[in-house]
Amino acid sequence: MNVLVINAGSSSLKYQLINVETHTLMAKGICERVGSAQAFHKHGLDDNEVVIDAKMADHDDAMALVLDSLVSGEDAAISSLSEIDAVGHRIVQGGKYFDRSVLIDDDVIAKIDELAELAPLHNGAALMGIRACQKHMPGIPMVAVFDTSFFQTLPPKAYMYPLPYEMYEKYAIRKYGAHGTSHRYISERAAVVLDEPLEDLKLITLHLGNGCSASAIDHGVAVDTSMGLTPLDGLMMGTRCGAIDPAIVPFIMEHENLSAAEMNDLMNKKSGLLGISGVSNDLRSVRTASEEGNERAMLAYDMFSNSVKKCIGQYIAVMGGVDAIVLTAGVGENCEKMRRMIFSGLQPLGIVLDEEKNRHRGFERIISTDDSAVQIIIIPTNEEYMIARDTYEIVHDQQVGISAQ
Repeated sequence: MNVLVINAGSSSLKYQLINVETHTLMAKGICERVGSAQAFHKHGLDDNEVVIDAKMADHDDAMALVLDSLVSGEDAAISSLSEIDAVGHRIVQGGKYFDRSVLIDDDVIAKIDELAELAPLHNGAALMGIRACQKHMPGIPMVAVFDTSFFQTLPPKAYMYPLPYEMYEKYAIRKYGAHGTSHRYISERAAVVLDEPLEDLKLITLHLGNGCSASAIDHGVAVDTSMGLTPLDGLMMGTRCGAIDPAIVPFIMEHENLSAAEMNDLMNKKSGLLGISGVSNDLRSVRTASEEGNERAMLAYDMFSNSVKKCIGQYIAVMGGVDAIVLTAGVGENCEKMRRMIFSGLQPLGIVLDEEKNRHRGFERIISTDDSAVQIIIIPTNEEYMIARDTYEIVHDQQVGISAQ
């Protein structure tokens, strides 16, 4: 089965075409700056990747361009759109409604729309991607895969906030988490690397990129996570502040005369590494500046590592121990200095980083010392494969069910 995986942003449309049975990536690309005069389309695998300036007024135009690129040219991934069997969509916020991936119908679309205020940068964009696919590929089954569904197993003591209970009853204010598809993937892969059943392991998973989140996974079940009602909470990130004293919000709003939308923008887009360093939201640029003596960049680097370190300690306490800590995403996979800083001083907890292994680059690998009580593992995430796998399973089961009737 060929599954087209769609990850739509407010001004982007990322895609992969995957054959699930053979685990083959057939095509991938991204449409960037959709709706602007500077729009471009990047398409192709590895050395065959091309970048083309292209007019894309909206996601409809972007989807038409994507589909055309899949069937056109000497390196066309497929000869006809009829070879696409299903479409899987990444949806950030599934709220209380979705504890698993589901076939998309009118009710699912309505609920994704309803939940858009909890993920305003994501759910609305995902709907644009869904509607574009419906227009250009009518009749093709589509599946919604939610970042939040993995965390529907959190116990009330972890997902509730100590606010008046009626705030939960009226507005469903609770912790939903995010990056769940990534955390689910790397926890499954960690069990394979360790050659242990996932149900026997206590894991801390760290998705560290421009967006950052941590999860405590106890015997295969997520019991806590760092992101909250929205993806703003938790760890310090590229442009997001993460967890701060709530009283800071009205204080800044009053003194800077900011609206709620302006304050939300400040915390989501102007804070984190960018806000502290004044250099960039990209850790690579912040690292370079810090090594050149930029004191604010040095502070940003220290704050980032400290944020992750504290979360590791919290989750060890929550689970009463940990067997392995798993890192993924741009920072987690590639920044040996940040990893060194995160794990520095954790030796008394049985977490010992191997300096030589940490410097090596590769695919899935263990970077803790041979005698470390807790394994440290790097696993490149593959959210697209998880979306494709869920889509395959749901559509396949539906087809089998129809055939049996």
